[in-house]
Amino acid sequence: MGCDRLWVSAPSHHTTSIRGDPISTETRINDRIRVPEVRLVGPNGEQVGIVRIEDALRLAQEAELDLVEVAAQARPPVCKLMDYGKFKYETAQKARESRRNQQLTTIKEQKLRPKIDTHDYETKKRNVVRFLEGGNKVKVTIMFRGREQSRPELGFRLLQRLAEDVAELGTVEAAPKQDGRNMTMVIAPNKKPPARARQTNPAPEPAEAPQG
Repeated sequence: MGCDRLWVSAPSHHTTSIRGDPISTETRINDRIRVPEVRLVGPNGEQVGIVRIEDALRLAQEAELDLVEVAAQARPPVCKLMDYGKFKYETAQKARESRRNQQLTTIKEQKLRPKIDTHDYETKKRNVVRFLEGGNKVKVTIMFRGREQSRPELGFRLLQRLAEDVAELGTVEAAPKQDGRNMTMVIAPNKKPPARARQTNPAPEPAEAPQG
């Protein structure tokens, strides 16, 4: 049976294991698969069984598909009949879609002192709000010095206050915990912006009774 299909061979790169056996770092397809026999899987996932490599290659040619090694470590290796070009394209498309849908979140840090004054607190809070609005997580660190270390409740109350002040924009992901001389808390941005208050439409005026 004649076949005009052009087979594509994946580039072959090899390294050497401790025992001296070659280890392939690329998927082997078609004539790159150099073993006496393979466990063959059909294009729809059906198990064909163990066949000679010559027969597997012939079946791939007759079906106008590629013979792709999917489990090189198995004995014998497992190979599947598939359209390798289409498979690689679909895999790349899924990877791009996954990266596009992945939300890139970085962690910003904001440091406070337990006895911070009102003006400084408002400045630090604005920074946290800006970070959360930008889609970033915020690690808030309370730094204790000297005798302040014996008053951890000051830092705990301050972190609670901050969490409540930015609750519309972020949620506490990691509760406050003591870490040496510091106390830390992580706030993650909310997935959805806070819902705005709905405007209530005024009730329609009653229709005038028809004049009799």
